[in-house]
Amino acid sequence: MPPPVTIECKPNGPYLVKSLEHLQNAQGNKAETQPVMALCRCGGSANKPFCDGTHQNNGFTSDQVVDGSADKLEHYAAKGITIHDNRSICAHAGACTDGLESVFKYKSEPWIDPAGGAVAAIVETIRKCPSGALSYTLDGVIDNDAQQPPSITATKDGPYTIAGDVELAGQTWAEGAVKQRYTLCRCGASKNKPFCDGTHWSIAFKDPA
Repeated sequence: MPPPVTIECKPNGPYLVKSLEHLQNAQGNKAETQPVMALCRCGGSANKPFCDGTHQNNGFTSDQVVDGSADKLEHYAAKGITIHDNRSICAHAGACTDGLESVFKYKSEPWIDPAGGAVAAIVETIRKCPSGALSYTLDGVIDNDAQQPPSITATKDGPYTIAGDVELAGQTWAEGAVKQRYTLCRCGASKNKPFCDGTHWSIAFKDPA
């Protein structure tokens, strides 16, 4: 049995990743992996996605700024399916609003209409949510997304997307968060570290530069 894949968030430093075999860089290429790797999360490494020690000189702090008041799971029910949403961990990737506009309605209130699409289409769209902010209960069964191989992807100009059984050590999870898929900040500016909160958009984070 292979050893578990783990991520440790080093204080004011990189992500220490162990036993990972599947790592993709921001160019969409498979990156060479080692049994233990340090991945940049300050946003400043010249060797992304790997850490080059820049965090020691650019003032990076791993402190979480949010107070947790936004951590709340909302529920939207329709026949056969209930959609769950926790905005506090949304990475604003747009997979939901771009993928199924009849259900996930940008700038509308409420923004989710669980009766606005076929159940199969809703499930397929939610499973593309990289942050785990969206989940579902289908016929009384909580979201049990199909098992994926453990992987980390450095998205272009965005966060790390984590898929599969990858343990994030020592962190507090948001209410209802899906632990089989989540996003970690790599621009260095999220207020909800180590999780992505979409700040990479507002600071125009670039990788590759």
